[in-house]
Amino acid sequence: MQHLEEVKNIVSDVLSLGERKSSLREDSALLGAIPELDSMAVVNVITALEEHFGVTVDDDEISARTFETLGSLTRFIEQKLDE
Repeated sequence: MQHLEEVKNIVSDVLSLGERKSSLREDSALLGAIPELDSMAVVNVITALEEHFGVTVDDDEISARTFETLGSLTRFIEQKLDE
């Protein structure tokens, strides 16, 4: 999981988590656990990830499972990078 720190930084920056960033781990729950992560924030996180990693994410690729944990989001991005 070589991109975990980058994804963590992007999520933290987009959601303005501040000090809470340090508590984020691979198994940290995202959707439903972080109040700032609403539907608009999901769009903003995806956009920031696309810009940072140079990938394109189609709407039909996004599911609640993608945003279940920081690790699941990182795995999703790493799969996109492998395409």
